[in-house]
Amino acid sequence: MSTLSPNCPTPKIIATHSGSFHADESLAVYMLKLLPEYSNAEIIRTRDAAVLETASIVVDVGGEYVPERNRFDHHQREFKETFDDAHDIKLSSAGLVYKHFGRDVISVILGWAKEDPRLEVVYQKVYDDVILAVSLGVFLSMAFRVLQIPPLLSQQIALPLDMQYDGNDNGVSQYPADIKPKYRNGSSIASRVSRLNPWWNEKGVDYMERFLRAVEMTGTEFVQSVRYIGLSWLPARVIVEKALADRFNVHPSGTIIVFNTFCPWKEHLHALEAEHNIEESKKPIYALYEDDTAKQWRVQAVPVAPESFQSRKPLPEPWRGVRDQALSDLTGIPGGVFVHASGFIGGNQTKEGALAMATNALTFDVAAQ
Repeated sequence: MSTLSPNCPTPKIIATHSGSFHADESLAVYMLKLLPEYSNAEIIRTRDAAVLETASIVVDVGGEYVPERNRFDHHQREFKETFDDAHDIKLSSAGLVYKHFGRDVISVILGWAKEDPRLEVVYQKVYDDVILAVSLGVFLSMAFRVLQIPPLLSQQIALPLDMQYDGNDNGVSQYPADIKPKYRNGSSIASRVSRLNPWWNEKGVDYMERFLRAVEMTGTEFVQSVRYIGLSWLPARVIVEKALADRFNVHPSGTIIVFNTFCPWKEHLHALEAEHNIEESKKPIYALYEDDTAKQWRVQAVPVAPESFQSRKPLPEPWRGVRDQALSDLTGIPGGVFVHASGFIGGNQTKEGALAMATNALTFDVAAQ
């Protein structure tokens, strides 16, 4: 029988619960496996207290939250932990692991030093955009078990909730209960992980193999999100801030902003407006940028909020749904391409044409036409 060498460290063990698995512990395990300390750790799934006691770190099971001992469960009655004072949604196991190890995880994914000032911005953004929604579903899944709602029905109830981790795992809905959603979303990460569990009519399923598939799926999407936020979303802020500062050179009102390089701009624009206390009358109404694929320019109405479909001022109603030469004839601006039926976006062959569309739209009076 082989024995460990005195110089060989004891293998680490990551423990989580057996039985049906969920998105939160799947991601929690993936994040831990990214860290050098746990990269070679064995994963065990059990509810045996004696076995859990031998684990190096325990997530989503065990009935205790003791960070000093690497115990990260959130199911106990007295659990009230949130990400910080600015958040009021209780953490899932993914949220707990992220709260305590997230900076290290991001450092590994992006290859940044832990002292890099960008890391903290990404750490906060990843929580708000990716982790937060998962814990909301925990309360919901626990309620289903207490009420003895069948798994198939519980999945049907949960499907419309487009939530991720902290939100999903604590059963917090995105919208008030008296609002009926207009469509169902069965493609959320929670729904897709749920469908990896054995179906009611499947026999002889290897739970660990299915769980590891869930770990890989949640982890792959998590890494993609972190990379996008760190390497695409964050650098865009510099571009938006410069365009915001230069907007009075575009139009004296300051209500037209031009991005000479297209980037994710809506969230940054709203954040920067708030940070700089920009007056309502001087906030951008239209944003111009080049469509690199079509080699045309777009004029887009700035939304009232980053995620909103409502615009501060849509493009003029008579222009909507009109295209090409008919649009140029209607507006008197050469190079017309289109205006969307809702008026949230339009196009012109040139930057000058797009700017003329935005300028005319600022003062367009339907009654005068």
